[in-house]
Amino acid sequence: MAEPPSSTPVNDAPDQAPAAEIAPEAQGNAARQLLGMKGAKSGETSIWKIRLQLMKPITWIPLIWGVVCGAASSGNYRWSLEHVLIAAACMLFAGPLLTGYTQTLNDFYDRDIDAINEPYRPIPSGAISIPQVVTQILVLLVAGIAIAFSLDRWAGHSFPIITALAIGGSFVSYIYSAPPLKLKQNGWLGNYALGASYIALPWWAGHALFGTLTWKIVVLTLFYSLAGLGIAVVNDFKSVEGDRQMGLKSLPVMFGVTTAAWICVLAIDIFQGGVAAYLMAIHQNLYAVLLVLLIIPQITFQDMYFLRDPLGNDVKYQASAQPFLVLGMLVTGLALGHTAL
Repeated sequence: MAEPPSSTPVNDAPDQAPAAEIAPEAQGNAARQLLGMKGAKSGETSIWKIRLQLMKPITWIPLIWGVVCGAASSGNYRWSLEHVLIAAACMLFAGPLLTGYTQTLNDFYDRDIDAINEPYRPIPSGAISIPQVVTQILVLLVAGIAIAFSLDRWAGHSFPIITALAIGGSFVSYIYSAPPLKLKQNGWLGNYALGASYIALPWWAGHALFGTLTWKIVVLTLFYSLAGLGIAVVNDFKSVEGDRQMGLKSLPVMFGVTTAAWICVLAIDIFQGGVAAYLMAIHQNLYAVLLVLLIIPQITFQDMYFLRDPLGNDVKYQASAQPFLVLGMLVTGLALGHTAL
């Protein structure tokens, strides 16, 4: 648990370290705070920076990447200015807007848990008021759905499938965080909903924007999302104590830290391996081999960091291993796009 910031004025302490010596640490903490990363401490006063922190920009990346993978799997994306701008608009709605909505909503309903695990977060620290948070949630939701509808118009869809995905994904986000369902109370269902939201939903949006969304793509990405379940479990290790006190049945709470860590890594590796086997079955052998080669370093980092100390190395493991996961997603998308040509 992060310690609360000291109330001692920096410039008044006679034995305070020179400003040049503490500046890098302060700058690093400010960056972590804006990105919404674990370990950032309170102290920000700009309301816009606080709003950005609630949206957790670090979490936008998988959704933006999912759109890229979907565009690749459609087989119809072209490197023209029009396609680049349309893809960017899809990334905006999937990442900053609807993921920002999801993260703000989650912080709103998790404010009691965050008061235990991360009291420096904007809401439990009192840096932003509840009415301001609710306004942010609604603005992000409406803006995201509006852009999704505009993308459907551009694509000429007779049925607004991207709008439907935006509304459906927003509803899943709501029942994930909000009572009475609060899917995150169930370690299995909640983490799979999170994994599917980070892999399948943006993939479907990118694919539907430039091509025709088929059941093959839907089923394969839902299968891939079981690997995303493992990634979602990693986030549960930072809040074991608060989850236990609040009665949330996360996998580390239900099975213990060590067993949950093994469940996490096996889900990530086994289901990616299943996707590689599928690529071989459809004769995309080169892409299958590339995917396997990307799984190997993930296993290495799992052994080096995560399995040895899940609580202490969760962030380090994600930073080192997740780039290989997302590259594997793109390899899969390119393979599927090649079959669609």
